[in-house]
Amino acid sequence: MPGIDAARLKSFFEGNQLFGLLNMFTGGAMSNLSIAMLGMGPYITATIIMQLLTMIFPRLEAIYKEEGEAGRQKFNQYGRILTVPLAALQGYSMIMLLRAQQVVGALSAYQMATTVLTITAGTIFLMWLGELISEKGIGNGVSLLIFAGIVAAFPTSLRQILLNWDPANIPAYVAFLVIGLAVIVGVVIITEGRRNIPVSYAKRVRGNKVYGGVATYLPLNVNPAGVMPIIFALSFLLLPGMIGAFLANAKTHWIAAVAVFMRDLFQNGQIIYSIIYFLLVVLFTYFYTAVTFDPKNISTNLQKMGGFIPGIRPGQPTTDFLNFILNRVLLVGAVFLGVIAIAPNIVQGVTGISAFQIGGTSILIVVSVVLETIRQIESQLVMRDYEGF
Repeated sequence: MPGIDAARLKSFFEGNQLFGLLNMFTGGAMSNLSIAMLGMGPYITATIIMQLLTMIFPRLEAIYKEEGEAGRQKFNQYGRILTVPLAALQGYSMIMLLRAQQVVGALSAYQMATTVLTITAGTIFLMWLGELISEKGIGNGVSLLIFAGIVAAFPTSLRQILLNWDPANIPAYVAFLVIGLAVIVGVVIITEGRRNIPVSYAKRVRGNKVYGGVATYLPLNVNPAGVMPIIFALSFLLLPGMIGAFLANAKTHWIAAVAVFMRDLFQNGQIIYSIIYFLLVVLFTYFYTAVTFDPKNISTNLQKMGGFIPGIRPGQPTTDFLNFILNRVLLVGAVFLGVIAIAPNIVQGVTGISAFQIGGTSILIVVSVVLETIRQIESQLVMRDYEGF
């Protein structure tokens, strides 16, 4: 990109912790203004929008849920198409934001068009690479690319801690290490935790053979939404900060004053920021679970297959029971996700260490991807009659 002020660019990302977090997810590509500066953001946003649209358009929901593998492929194709305009829009918005911060100089129409086109092409390449990994490799390609971006930031953060090393702060470093290990253990427990609801199937006699009569269980994960509520909350928190940063240098005094207030209010590290962040994560955990988990649909399918929960009548009573159990289990997962989201601010307040920018969100993503990849590898080994881990 032409006309970049490197000093202002560095100052912008150091002074805005929210953009610093997004930059970490891209492995530093955003701060370098590379062609992959948006990372997988537009693709993830498109996926979220498509899932939300299934609640509005019944035909789209039928394609996703009732048409099998062909329907899911068509649904994913719609998501890929939506990614292209979103990448162009986000790329243009990012350039205009950097121009408002005087990081980027004036661009001609041709330079703006080629820059936006290049950024969009970089996002499309990452989307293709992620799906290629999912198809030919092990695990989810998008998650692995985000995982790689986060892990790529580890050496830089560790180097920053070593440069600021002070023997007088050894107790704080020990406390930081203990809290970090506790967060990792908590993430593993919540990620793997589930409530198993017993399910029995009625016996059916056909000729001389008896079918059914088996007992199994329906697993309800403590955290069925994964990291999506945190991504939703970050998207909502990012918007006021971006608008504030964009209008901070406005010529109208009151607009500039309001913009500066919004920018400072939604700056990571503020108490009000942490409270809003926590509440949004809890809210979106329930919202996203309601989109992806339908107790009524599960109850209907159980009834069609002759299954039932012991002690619970089929139909609406089963739906009510599943809703009751889900809300109780989900409360633990939602509160935990909220605490994980604001964990960096808590750690910084306890230890005073702010150099290590690997937050609870990053740890949650890294641990989740590692656990899922291990499961994928073990399943492949079992298929080939090898011994697992």
